[in-house]
Amino acid sequence: MQSRRRAKSTGVRIVGGSWRGRRLTVPAGTEVRPTPDRVRETLFNWLAPSLPGAQCLDLFAGTGVLGLEALSRGAAGTTFVERDPVLVRALEESIGALAAEAQVFHEDALEFLASRPRRPVDVAFLDPPYATGLAQVLENLVGWLAPGHLVYVERPVERGGRSLGDAVAAVPGVRLLKHGTAARVAFGLLRRADAE
Repeated sequence: MQSRRRAKSTGVRIVGGSWRGRRLTVPAGTEVRPTPDRVRETLFNWLAPSLPGAQCLDLFAGTGVLGLEALSRGAAGTTFVERDPVLVRALEESIGALAAEAQVFHEDALEFLASRPRRPVDVAFLDPPYATGLAQVLENLVGWLAPGHLVYVERPVERGGRSLGDAVAAVPGVRLLKHGTAARVAFGLLRRADAE
């Protein structure tokens, strides 16, 4: 995740489920851009039928708000991957405070996908730094996906450039199921065609 440097510690709140209203710390000096509340409301309305009992993977986790929101709404477990040590510590504190069923890996997301044994995931959250190519992440994720999986992606809205649909269409074997925009964020749910 990337954005401007924050001058002080701020928070982001969980918007639904058993932990609704709980705030997560966004540590000072970190480069994160938490998914906006409005986008998360839409996303988790889309995911509602798929979340109970789901295993989730939150790559480029940042504050972990997506994976924790999934747990708040009935997911069975979430694996978080984040390379910034300050964000990892804050995420571990949030998980401890919530007594969440989760694991945190302090590692680069692409290295994690390449080096770990594959545990099938039902829902994956991908909100990589905007300079990271979506195709590369999706290709590395393939072996981790359970049948019927859903993958959330978030990218910047590009003026006069490619849409999220264009970016997804450039990745062979992937289909965009739902999408939307809010402010400068384009987001959507996709699935590999061979999983349908």
